[in-house]
Amino acid sequence: MKQKDIDYFRDLLNQRLKDLLNQADDTVSGMTDQRENFPDPTDRASLEADRNFMLRIRDRENKLIKKIKKALDRIENGTFGICEICGEEISNERLKARPVTTQCIDCKTKEEAKEKALGL
Repeated sequence: MKQKDIDYFRDLLNQRLKDLLNQADDTVSGMTDQRENFPDPTDRASLEADRNFMLRIRDRENKLIKKIKKALDRIENGTFGICEICGEEISNERLKARPVTTQCIDCKTKEEAKEKALGL
């Protein structure tokens, strides 16, 4: 992979990481600031449902943060953009679509077909 491509993906991943961390801080402060008391159980249930939904989103984002950090580590150790299954280079188009990927499209397609066949 060319150095300009590596720099592009490093900047992209760092910016995405920064955005996710800022959103996480906003969620935590937003959830701790609210001290609302709802006399209506429906309003209370709605607030709890919204909070649970937000927590599920943040949990997914937390997993993405970990993947971004691993991708940045791969950039530093020179293995970014190389499929962990077959060792071939991952296309830039795939990396642009999913910069945290560790598999080329062929290996990922085979893995998903196997999972589907096994019912996973």
